[in-house]
Amino acid sequence: MLSKILGASALLCAPIFAFPALAGPYTSTIQNSINLNVQGSAIQTERIGTSLSVSGTNVETTAAFGLGAGTAATAIAPALADNASTGSFTIDNAGMPFSVTQSVNIGDTVSTTQTNAAGVIATPTLYGKSTTQLAGSAGTLAGTLNPLTGALTITAGGAGTTATATQTISLTAF
Repeated sequence: MLSKILGASALLCAPIFAFPALAGPYTSTIQNSINLNVQGSAIQTERIGTSLSVSGTNVETTAAFGLGAGTAATAIAPALADNASTGSFTIDNAGMPFSVTQSVNIGDTVSTTQTNAAGVIATPTLYGKSTTQLAGSAGTLAGTLNPLTGALTITAGGAGTTATATQTISLTAF
C-alpha cells in the first residue's frame, strides 16, 4: 500500500519537476553607463528700449527731449541719445511751490549684422541686459567602465564639466 501512495505522490509532483519554468521568476539585470558633458558657450542678451518719464507739480512741459507740449508718450530716441534738446518747463502759478522730475533711459542701438564663422559669432552684439556663459574645458574629464567587474571610475574635468555614472544590478531567483 505504501508503494501505491508513493507512486501516486510521484505522479502528482512530476509536473513541478518536469516544468521548472512554473517554479517562479528568474530576473537578471545589469546596466552600467557613464555620461560626460562639457558645456558650450552661450550668450543671452535682451535689448533695452528708450524711455522717458517727466512728472511734476505746478509746471507745464513745453519741449522736453523733442516732445511736444504736455506729452510724454512719444520720445524720439536720436534726440535723447545726443541730448539735442534738454527740455524746458513753464511754471503755471508764479510764486507757488513746484517740482519737476525727469528720468531718461537711453535704449540700445539695434544691430542688424553679425558675422558667423563656422557656427561662432566672434564679436556678438551685447545689449543692455546680457548673460555670458563661457565654454567648459574638458581638462582631465574621463570615465571608465570595467564590464567584467562593473567598476566605474570618473575623473573630474575642468570648469563647466559634469560626469555622471549609473550602475544598476538586480538578481531575482525563485
